Amino acid sequence: MIPAEFGYVRPESVEEAVTSLTEAGEDAKVLAGGQSLLPLMRLRLAYPEVLVDLDRVAELRGVRDDGDALFIGAMTTHDEVAKDSLVRAHAPLVALATATVADPAVRHRGTFGGSLAHADPAGDLPAVTLALDAVFVARSDRGTREIPASEFFVDLLTSALEPDELLTGIRLPKLGEGWACHYEKFHRTAQAWAIVGVACAVRRSNGTVAEARVALTNMGSAPVRAHAVETAVAGGPVSLDAFRSAAEAAAEGTDPPADLHGSVEYRGHLARVLTARALASAGGLS
Repeated sequence: MIPAEFGYVRPESVEEAVTSLTEAGEDAKVLAGGQSLLPLMRLRLAYPEVLVDLDRVAELRGVRDDGDALFIGAMTTHDEVAKDSLVRAHAPLVALATATVADPAVRHRGTFGGSLAHADPAGDLPAVTLALDAVFVARSDRGTREIPASEFFVDLLTSALEPDELLTGIRLPKLGEGWACHYEKFHRTAQAWAIVGVACAVRRSNGTVAEARVALTNMGSAPVRAHAVETAVAGGPVSLDAFRSAAEAAAEGTDPPADLHGSVEYRGHLARVLTARALASAGGLS
């Protein structure tokens, strides 16, 4: 199909982009790679009056060391994130999950910030940033605002960004010694959205789990932090039996969708199975 008619703006700086969003108000959409937005526009499920294309805003690209955290510019592509040495060293869960996004063509064009601002609960990255307690940095003509990941994802395809706010980057706390990570997902094909996914990080100490972080993909209208699993596994042994037992709580407090790809019960089953696998992998048992 053909998209509805729209205006087009191509700023070359963050200030120009913010001004464009302010002037257009709620009728504008940010184009940050277009791998999710353009298909919606072609189906006329999205019909913005103005597109603000960020492709020329160089300051929104790249990964930098920010002390005890990494800062990933919103327009950094998935491929760049997955291969970045700083991300691999200090936020390996991000590298692992980003490498599974869609296919190579999408990863070379789609952007880290664009995917997260799209706020699709079936996307791989929202659960990852939730598990890592990431902070989203947004800019508007009112200044800069920082939004914790726990508050950023509001509902299906809805983030906490205001219409005039531009996501400039994501701050990811560095994982220190003893941490290991894994991203496990079940999907029909390489290009398909995850039916269920699990982002997991485990810190081991003297044969026990000192701390764990677990978040779920596509188990609600927003990514879900599996606090019951984290509590169940913390302080326990690094063992398959302990991980399987803790994973039984994975679906607690979730509200997964029911569609052609799986029922509520099926997704709950997948959440338990995949969480056990993710814990085992992060715990060094598989």
